[in-house]
Amino acid sequence: MIMVLVSFLLGLIICLLLGVPYIDFLKKKMFNQSIKDVAPETHAKKQGTPTTGGVFIITAIIAASVIALMLAQKFTTVGCVILISLFFYTLAGFQDDYLKIKGKTNDGLSAKAKLVRQILIALLPTCYVMLAVNTSVNLGSFSIDLGWLYPILAVFIITGASNAYNLTDGLDGLAASTGIPVFVVFSIILLSSGCPEGAIISSATAGALLGFLRYNKSKAQVFMGDTGSLAIGGLMGTLGVIGKMEFLLAIIAGIFILETLSVILQVTSFKLTGKKIFKMTPFHHHYELMGWSENRIVAFFTAVSMLFSLLALYCFSLNF
Repeated sequence: MIMVLVSFLLGLIICLLLGVPYIDFLKKKMFNQSIKDVAPETHAKKQGTPTTGGVFIITAIIAASVIALMLAQKFTTVGCVILISLFFYTLAGFQDDYLKIKGKTNDGLSAKAKLVRQILIALLPTCYVMLAVNTSVNLGSFSIDLGWLYPILAVFIITGASNAYNLTDGLDGLAASTGIPVFVVFSIILLSSGCPEGAIISSATAGALLGFLRYNKSKAQVFMGDTGSLAIGGLMGTLGVIGKMEFLLAIIAGIFILETLSVILQVTSFKLTGKKIFKMTPFHHHYELMGWSENRIVAFFTAVSMLFSLLALYCFSLNF
């Protein structure tokens, strides 16, 4: 328990310390965000904001996790698998961001190229779970062994979580604020279910995201970019799979799933009927176009994320 708190504080402090020099570096190197033409008009003022802030978030997470894991004498295979997966997702996200910066557009990796990278990286924790844990999924006292069907589910969960978190990263402070309660609850559940390595890494992530808010709250000094959002989303899915919370993750990550569903429903409705359900998706933009301020949207979405996380914790307490 103590090392979980230590990892949180380390993640927070390291992220705060790295923020200023890294943002200065980005400004000097002109690593700036290009805004999509289809984005709400209010986003025009964000043009030129430094991006790839995920670099110092992930650095803080990995550094804090390694220190806390070593102090706790829990630097085991499962911890290495989680951190290595996180690192490779960071590289994939950075490649996407770099191509956007280099081309001075919002077009980085193609959707297919990004998906292939996400799937390949997801295979690492999936294979670990298959070989070292089991291929069963649990829902309360009910358990079913999926056998060779399990990797399909696991890869889908990890890849889906990565994309869902990425979609939510659209307003100042939104991805970080909604992610904090998720990783706090992850820490509690993983610690209670006998995975201290995952609990320590999850706690470090919550601390790093809180530190990142110092630089990403409105008006943002830096964006996490795909470097951060793809990686943190991938970590969320990885922890869900390694912690054997395949179904519980659907509740914990409820806000991110809703964001993804809004896109799916919008595209489906437009293709079938020619009509839109929302003014714009992901649906945090819908509220923007309704006249809500960014701060109000972030506060509302964070509250919803907290409710989903608390509901997941309650379900866990009932042996969900």
